Amino acid sequence: MFKDFHKSTLIALMAALMLALSPYAMAHEATKGPNGGALVDVEGHHIEFVPGEGQFTFYLTGEKDAPIDSAGSKLKAIILDGGKTQQVDLTPSEPNKLTAEASASSGAKVVVSGTLADGHALQARFVVP
Repeated sequence: MFKDFHKSTLIALMAALMLALSPYAMAHEATKGPNGGALVDVEGHHIEFVPGEGQFTFYLTGEKDAPIDSAGSKLKAIILDGGKTQQVDLTPSEPNKLTAEASASSGAKVVVSGTLADGHALQARFVVP
């Protein structure tokens, strides 16, 4: 029981730190992306967040909106919703998509963090519409 409590507390603290100290996500305002979701620029890489029923989808693009291959990416989403924290691994699918079975209420915070196959570290913050 203590082990589960400790793990969930650690995840919540990590998420809070990521939200508070995320210079990349704060440096650029989210705009609307080509798939209708919030788009954040992270050092020349773009991450678009498209929440759906029971699924979160993220699209990766680079300069001039060229797709960035998602294969080999290791990204996670940390969801802060109503005082509860959930962490999900994002599954790459061709050509530039990452998905996870997840849902959250409007106003929930979502932090995406990890590395692309080329080694670039990404971190972005979104709010569920």
